[in-house]
Amino acid sequence: MGSASPSYRGHRYPVEVISHCVWLYFRFPLSFREVEELMLQRGVIVSYETIRRWCATFGQAYANGLRRRRPRPGDKWHLDEVFIKVNGELKYLWRAVDQDGNVLDILVQNRRDKAAARRFFRRLMKRTRAVPRVVVTDKLRSYGAAHREVMPSVEHRSHKGLNNRAENSHQPTRQRERAMKDFRSTGGAQRFLSAFSGISPHFRPHRHLMTASDHQAEMTIRFAIWDQITGTASLPATA
Repeated sequence: MGSASPSYRGHRYPVEVISHCVWLYFRFPLSFREVEELMLQRGVIVSYETIRRWCATFGQAYANGLRRRRPRPGDKWHLDEVFIKVNGELKYLWRAVDQDGNVLDILVQNRRDKAAARRFFRRLMKRTRAVPRVVVTDKLRSYGAAHREVMPSVEHRSHKGLNNRAENSHQPTRQRERAMKDFRSTGGAQRFLSAFSGISPHFRPHRHLMTASDHQAEMTIRFAIWDQITGTASLPATA
């Protein structure tokens, strides 16, 4: 396997067990204990604490590998921010997606002022290594102030009704937030959501736009990519 495959040195469990546990946790609204129970049903005895360490160690590496496989982002970016609860306090989750619904980046911040918007704009351009043709946001004034400072040559469309794509992208996060009963720390929320936003969408093609056979074919391709970036594709075939 190429350089995208992480190292499993020092881990006594097989690669396919580790990658499967990480997939279960980030793909479905499951707790570590529920993943432990599912693996036990399959005859694999592994503690939820071990699964937690695997997700912390490999979740972001897998997400980064999937992002490297994606095509370049589109030239129309949709930005939005929502409240999330972190240890009982309200924080802001900033999100950017392109016109195809691909998540470009997320950032958990304490505020939604000009400085926060500016920080997110700069982070987006650095991570995507791209500048959009159009940026679409809601009516939050912080976007306009940061846009004029960071990317004044880019067209900015500010309209609540135009930004449904970014708002819809928050829904899987809301589902996980409810299942996890809020996040414990800002750093923990950022780490989880960064990996989650890279892994979960990979297994969520636009099912409603596909026939059953097309969906099955697409998912087969996506699982093959997952096997490649996790390193399971390089394992010898078993009889």
